[in-house]
Amino acid sequence: MEIKTVGESKKMQPTRRLSLWRILLAFWIMVGLGYSAINRFETWQEEKVLGGTQKPWFAAYVDVTSTPTFAFEQLGATTAPNVVLAFIVSSSSDPCTPTWGTYFTMDEAANTLDLDRRIARLRQQGGEIIVSFGGALNDELALKCSDQDMLLNAYKSIIERYDLDTIDLDLENVSLSDSEASKRRAEVIAKLQEQRRSEGKSLAVWLTLPVAPQGLTQVGTNAVKEMLSNKVDLAGVNVMTMDYGGSKEREQSMHDASSNALVQTQRQLDILYGQAGINLNSATLWRKIGATPMIGQNDIASEVFTIEDATVFNQFARDKGVGRMSYWSANRDIPCGDNYVDLKIVSDSCSGVKTEKSSFAKVLSNGFDGDLSLNAAVVTTDDPDAKTQIVDDPAKSPYQVWNESGTYLEKVKVVWHGNVYEAKWWTKGDMPDNPVLQAWETPWQLIGPVLPGEKPIPQPTLPPGTYPAWSGKIEYQAGQRVLFDGVPYIAKWWNTGESPAASSSNSDTAAWIPLSQKEIGEILEKLLSTK
Repeated sequence: MEIKTVGESKKMQPTRRLSLWRILLAFWIMVGLGYSAINRFETWQEEKVLGGTQKPWFAAYVDVTSTPTFAFEQLGATTAPNVVLAFIVSSSSDPCTPTWGTYFTMDEAANTLDLDRRIARLRQQGGEIIVSFGGALNDELALKCSDQDMLLNAYKSIIERYDLDTIDLDLENVSLSDSEASKRRAEVIAKLQEQRRSEGKSLAVWLTLPVAPQGLTQVGTNAVKEMLSNKVDLAGVNVMTMDYGGSKEREQSMHDASSNALVQTQRQLDILYGQAGINLNSATLWRKIGATPMIGQNDIASEVFTIEDATVFNQFARDKGVGRMSYWSANRDIPCGDNYVDLKIVSDSCSGVKTEKSSFAKVLSNGFDGDLSLNAAVVTTDDPDAKTQIVDDPAKSPYQVWNESGTYLEKVKVVWHGNVYEAKWWTKGDMPDNPVLQAWETPWQLIGPVLPGEKPIPQPTLPPGTYPAWSGKIEYQAGQRVLFDGVPYIAKWWNTGESPAASSSNSDTAAWIPLSQKEIGEILEKLLSTK
């Protein structure tokens, strides 16, 4: 585009009047420039907060030894080109010799699977690989390779063979629960990471762990704790949002269960990093979360992760700022053929649900287009301001602010230090953000942060006449119900003249207890259904 400037010869020309159109045009140009400047400032702020180069990324797991062989190298031409190649495990005959699924050494995989050339082809087209160690079926290297020097060389041989800057440790079953293996693994990985950095190279380490809607199991939090205590700089914890079994409520959707799992894992990481003396803000903690759903039919017959689940879950993860998204597996991202009779039996080559090929990759990778190598170079740093506690303002809190002397029934919501919590059962004196790792140790369920601009939300009450109004002149028997200021109460024992208001100051000795919000909701539903 040619840009012309006004020369000196223009000075002698007659002055033109500015038309209304020109004034409006100038105005909108100024608005546009201002808007552009604001956008650039907001983008700069976002990049500053995200550490500049650290952006969420996507990589699909590929089962390297599964048949039929999945042509992952062809993903280089797609919008989701990165892959996590699985799994490197101990040889059946020598625990310190790494193999692909016990079937192939590295040289055998190069010859039989043409693996090295296929990796080169993927990279040639802009894709990148991560290698995953472990898995559910075989022994992760640290489990039985007890010589630390040999273990270090085993990890190092894979990293150098495939020129990796990111590795994935998929710890399950005995490979996760064995405390000696966990300690050995953490010590060797810390040493290996230190060696790489001394050479000016990056090594991002992800822990992939089983999870429940209530968060990481105790062996999972122990694995994270072991890594942090040995000074391993974890890139993050990738949770397998799948196969929940009895930990998932029957009516709970897969995306809801998975979203809960992420919230609870983030809460646990906050505690674990704090125990390790590292303060991280909420955004950083979310970037250290990865999610890996099992697409389609899960190993639990009643659990199916649909494309609708994937859409909702992806949006949730993006809203929270989750740092990584994967899925198990690219081999399965295709509908099963007509000859596959029982879709409830999990296949390693199809999903068991009717979708187009690569549908799950397209949905789950949306918004996760970060560069793996740039992310691998990020080093975790302490944020001293992260532990500054928020002072709750009742006027800006959607629910009542938690009080140590208060009594809270099941389903009651409170605000504490900028977050909303919901009581799982009757509780008194239990601090909502008490740093306990396991969900069963606390009566509070973390819902999420108080949002900007929120105001107190009116709590549901029962209409006048639902129960008799309380009177100080009437004798009440245990189990009788009354309304007091619109709130329903139930008598704990015979009483007269004892006000329900006393329950808020000393619930143990009070003769009345308020009905929970859950009970009030159920009563309202019944009232509406009879109209």
